[in-house]
Amino acid sequence: MTKPIILGAVLYDPKVSVIWDIIREYFEDKGVPMDVIFFTNYELQVDSLINGHVEVAWNSPLAWVDAKRRSSGACRAIAMRDTDRDRCSHIITKSSSGITSPADLKGKTIGFGAKDSPQARLIPIQMLHGHGLKAGEDYTAKRFDVLLGKHGDHIGGELDAFKALQAGDVDASCLLDLNWEGWTKDGTVNSAEYNIIATTEKFDHCVFTVLDSFDAEREKAFLDALFAMDYANPDHQEMMDLEGLKKWEPGRTSRFGPLTAGCELTGFFEGR
Repeated sequence: MTKPIILGAVLYDPKVSVIWDIIREYFEDKGVPMDVIFFTNYELQVDSLINGHVEVAWNSPLAWVDAKRRSSGACRAIAMRDTDRDRCSHIITKSSSGITSPADLKGKTIGFGAKDSPQARLIPIQMLHGHGLKAGEDYTAKRFDVLLGKHGDHIGGELDAFKALQAGDVDASCLLDLNWEGWTKDGTVNSAEYNIIATTEKFDHCVFTVLDSFDAEREKAFLDALFAMDYANPDHQEMMDLEGLKKWEPGRTSRFGPLTAGCELTGFFEGR
């Protein structure tokens, strides 16, 4: 294959360019040339996928839902990280607060991540609605809009929401399970001082997205090279550690229900 596959990725962190330089060189060595176009936000990346300027988009979960919506379903999720599967988000409170269940949040203030964060806003809002709690009616929603357009891929909004809980400015905060695990391990959160009072249903995260019109041979070449990456190979391990995975998995879309429902509930796409 001589014509490079054009892939889009969002620069949510400086390490992204390092990751894709490593992947691009690896693909070149496998005889699958690739060029990467970097975007500052997912909206532009979805535009470029829909308009045919990129062939493969490394999409956030919200960008996947947007691409599916804008293509009228004519797109596919072809691969994802092992760590993108079966994620969930938690709502946490101070152990000393006396808040032990979602019902106790009535009349309280909840700290959310950025407006466009699936894990720290859209999905938790949908879960709370299932418990009979409506934002603006049954509780006050305090948003921490860090780096809008990057869909909460960074930890800024979630971390600011937690710091607000720590300071007593909100009564609860929302965060991804991986962040809870990481922050309790590194000392950012003292787990003895905080309780998980609710956990969302399982959802999936980032996916490589292509339009249905993507050439089958080019897709096969891309996936063959991607799935050949091996965490046991030291040459691959650095990149995989940076990208937070140990194995690339086939894409699936069966766990995007909570996010889709959250977008509908909040009118996200109508109001953005």
